[in-house]
Amino acid sequence: MATYIPLFLLFLVAAVIALAMFTLTSLLGPKNPTAEKMIPYECGSDSTGGRFVKPSVKFYLTAILFVVFDIEAVLIYPWTVQFRSLGWTGLATMASFIALLVVALVYVWKKGALEWEK
Repeated sequence: MATYIPLFLLFLVAAVIALAMFTLTSLLGPKNPTAEKMIPYECGSDSTGGRFVKPSVKFYLTAILFVVFDIEAVLIYPWTVQFRSLGWTGLATMASFIALLVVALVYVWKKGALEWEK
């Protein structure tokens, strides 16, 4: 338990510094709100439509594909660090993993998920 005390102190100091920054900026910052400053800014034009616009499924698909291939990079990095000590078994395991990802990429590509406009 004593080994966690420095980590706890680090988080405590970070929280105090962040709180102090927010407090000081609100106390020392200029306070001159005008009607023009208080309106929402949307690309310099008046907003049209409702507040909530349902995003396209393409955004979700792009995000999921990014997460999948980002996890690939996270899993490949430790393998590259320990490549020599893992030997042929590690190489075969990673080769099958990369082959599986290539198959997944080809499947996604053939389905047209990487094309923004169809």
